[in-house]
Amino acid sequence: MSTSAGPGTTAGQETEMRRHELAGFLRSRRERITPEQVGLDRGRRRRTPGLRREEVAQLSAVGVTWYTWLEQARPIQVSAQVLDALARALLLDAGERHHLFALAATADPAPGTPCPTITPALRQMLERLEPFPSCVQNSRYDILAYNSTYRVLMCDLDALPPEDRNCLWLAFTHDGWRASLGNRDETCRIMVAKFRASMAEHLAEPPWKTLLGRLLAASPEFREIWERHEVVAPVGDRTKRFVNSRVGQLNLAHTNLWLGPASGPRLVSYVPVDEDSRRRLVRLQESVPGPEAASAGPARGQEPAPGSRSASEAAALV
Repeated sequence: MSTSAGPGTTAGQETEMRRHELAGFLRSRRERITPEQVGLDRGRRRRTPGLRREEVAQLSAVGVTWYTWLEQARPIQVSAQVLDALARALLLDAGERHHLFALAATADPAPGTPCPTITPALRQMLERLEPFPSCVQNSRYDILAYNSTYRVLMCDLDALPPEDRNCLWLAFTHDGWRASLGNRDETCRIMVAKFRASMAEHLAEPPWKTLLGRLLAASPEFREIWERHEVVAPVGDRTKRFVNSRVGQLNLAHTNLWLGPASGPRLVSYVPVDEDSRRRLVRLQESVPGPEAASAGPARGQEPAPGSRSASEAAALV
């Protein structure tokens, strides 16, 4: 059964379809798990295949009646926190977890799968741009993939959980990231204005609402700027100043290469505008241990792209 509304399907009918799909999915996942897999005693008198409903409720810290209603497709609200608990209790893998949150029309607070738009060819492009800091972002400022120089441009992105790899979130909550911004106040103001303008097309979408809620709760500075209701369209290339903790000041030209519509994902790259910055970028890239390619997805451990230039060779092109 499809969970998307067809031409003759109302919003209410689509919601009911989602509830029934969710109920069937939960039931099937519950029935495939043995009590031993989750540390429970099987007992002698067990007629139910897999786990009982009350056992799933216990493992998820929710009420038995509430969970029963969920499997009966009753019209009840399900939070992201409860879905997360159910995913853990039912031992869902990454694909099943994604399906669970999609059926519930709820944003996953800790997505475990890479963005499907990050292709191997795009990862190779990021590698070939070394030592120029480069990444792929969406219009929500999520950092979807990045090369090793961008990884340490403002902080060590590899040290952050995937859900925190967002430029807007880091600009208001991460001390190291904030300290690296040469013109922090103006940068933050423009980012919030661009975010508000972009969100106008995504007001009802859970990922946007989740990010906005996190920022409003975590940062008084963000709240103050948000309440100004300023908007600004995406701007063209411009020069930015960064203060990197490893190599010092970097003057870099910021360039966007749109990978689709102008409101969608984009390849962001920073090119040095002076010789000192060029040399420092080479030093920064050479200071990063481990594989050359780092990303929010599973690009770790892959071999460098055939024909990739070294840091020194790439920098010499500027």
